[in-house]
Amino acid sequence: MNTTMATPSTSTSSPRARTATSSLAASAKFKTFAVVFGISVPVMYFLCEWFNLPLFTFHPATNRVEFWWAPARSGEGPTMYWYGWTATAALGALMFALVAAQLPERWTRRLWSGWLWVIPALAMPGCVYLTLPWFRL
Repeated sequence: MNTTMATPSTSTSSPRARTATSSLAASAKFKTFAVVFGISVPVMYFLCEWFNLPLFTFHPATNRVEFWWAPARSGEGPTMYWYGWTATAALGALMFALVAAQLPERWTRRLWSGWLWVIPALAMPGCVYLTLPWFRL
């Protein structure tokens, strides 16, 4: 019976540890992009709902999609603007986040990631208030 003992490696860093530090999620530009995108989406959604700016209008009864805002047609049921507001908000936030990611790191270093929770919490009551008249009809 041969008994050999495995000796521990003397290397202090594994290949996995080295690749983890060079990932996209660890970069300052991606952090800036993610934080600005997360902050911008609820703000843009609130503005899109406030000014009624959907990218498109969906008519579910006829499966028709029209660009921008379109009124409901007689006999075709209600229209759905939510999809258009969401698309407009996402595209607007994408533009803000791409611009912010290109800013120098010294400008974005102090960007507090806590805004990712504060801004949506502040935008939610406003969106609920704007939606209430739809339920009173």
